Amino acid sequence: MTGVAELCNGERAVVFLFVSRVIYSAPLSLSYEAAALCLLAVAGLVIEISAESSTALDRFKTRPGASSGIQLGAVTLPTVMLSRLIQLSRALLREDVEPEELAYMSMQYWTVSASCFGVLIFFCLLLRRSSNGASFFHLGSSQASKYSLLHTVLYVLTCYLSFATKSDNGWFVTKNLLWLLCHGLVTVFLIQHILQTFPMCASIGEALLVSSGLVLYFGDILGHTVLKIDFLLLSSQLNFKEYGSRSEIATVIQGLLLGFLLLPVFYKSLLQIWVYFANSSKLGEQAAEGWKYRSMGSSVVFYASLLVMLTILAPAWMYFVQDFHVHPLLWVFLFVFTDPLKRLALCIYWICVICASILRFYSISKHSKIERILLRKYYHLVAVLMFLPALLFQPSFLDLAFGAALAVFLVLEMIRVWKIWPLGHIVHQFMNAFTDHRDSEILIISHFSLLLGCALPKWMSSGFNDRPLAPFAGILSLGIGDTMIPF
Repeated sequence: MTGVAELCNGERAVVFLFVSRVIYSAPLSLSYEAAALCLLAVAGLVIEISAESSTALDRFKTRPGASSGIQLGAVTLPTVMLSRLIQLSRALLREDVEPEELAYMSMQYWTVSASCFGVLIFFCLLLRRSSNGASFFHLGSSQASKYSLLHTVLYVLTCYLSFATKSDNGWFVTKNLLWLLCHGLVTVFLIQHILQTFPMCASIGEALLVSSGLVLYFGDILGHTVLKIDFLLLSSQLNFKEYGSRSEIATVIQGLLLGFLLLPVFYKSLLQIWVYFANSSKLGEQAAEGWKYRSMGSSVVFYASLLVMLTILAPAWMYFVQDFHVHPLLWVFLFVFTDPLKRLALCIYWICVICASILRFYSISKHSKIERILLRKYYHLVAVLMFLPALLFQPSFLDLAFGAALAVFLVLEMIRVWKIWPLGHIVHQFMNAFTDHRDSEILIISHFSLLLGCALPKWMSSGFNDRPLAPFAGILSLGIGDTMIPF
């Protein structure tokens, strides 16, 4: 009984209920997608249980005190995508959506599902190579190998049948399978990079969720860009929607996040160029010896990189894929002033709430013995105060505001980590006032989790939505539900 209780913990029970409910709701037209999710959930459970009795994954330094969460990380995004597919399939029967939208979401589902399954295969190989790792459910080595191979074959066969039933073109099926394979390989590389570059920052499941989400996001950007230039090999074969159906807000958000996620690469490249020219002269070599000179120089390069990315590179991509008639940043300005009374008032309200909460909570953290986790829960209530009025009265503006806030968080975290003058020390001092033993010394991600938890349900409910409470899911669960959970 004790062994069964250990296997059926609360997290796995929630995953089982979550996945089984979605699979049960899937229509026959999505039977292959439901079967793939079932295979993914079983594989995640087996890998997670096997990892608990093995040291194969100890090479990754994960967040202290956190469970591996492999199964939860593997099924979260695919399950959400499948639930969205179910919603769109019902709408298609009523002719509320176009078939292209369903095909696009189907490809998104298979992309993220294959990414997660690829990581599970990678973990399986690590477990098999571990000299002291326990076999799956105490199976023999040959039995475990046969089980792994059978599971992989069944998953690939399910993918193949799903694509084959939609088209009898063999080249179409082959290219889609290659597209999924590329996503899986990139996700395996990315999760290793995240866990090794940012040790102690996340559990394996959290890293899997982030890496599969990032690969899905960048793959979507790549697919839409390739379609826009009408590339012969990939155009129309990947089932991405036409750009005419994409809103300007979605393009602006995607362009902003693309630019700021690529900002570190752009900044490091410019910094190397600056160091090269600075060292090319004797004066530069003498000045470069001083810490202050290096700090000031790198800060100038960072702000220059940020300015170029924000005003030139990111808007160039937005303008290319969406055909804006004006500069995208000017479009944002005009969008705000199309309804200035409500939107400007909302911005002023947000600024007042942010300033009041920061001043109040920061003062409490410096002069009070209240536990920091309790202080951070206050910010969950602040999120409700900020986002709920906007969701009720200006939902489209809230979409844009979520993207802008996430971009600001990314920039501030870069400034804090790289100690960019003059804000680096200030931001670090402020953020450190709310961290505890669960936060890493490298990255602080609590505010990202809160913002994305509120934003993703709203973003995924954009377009057709026959569930009025779906956009409120993040705000209600995190802003109210999580706040009431004992710490």
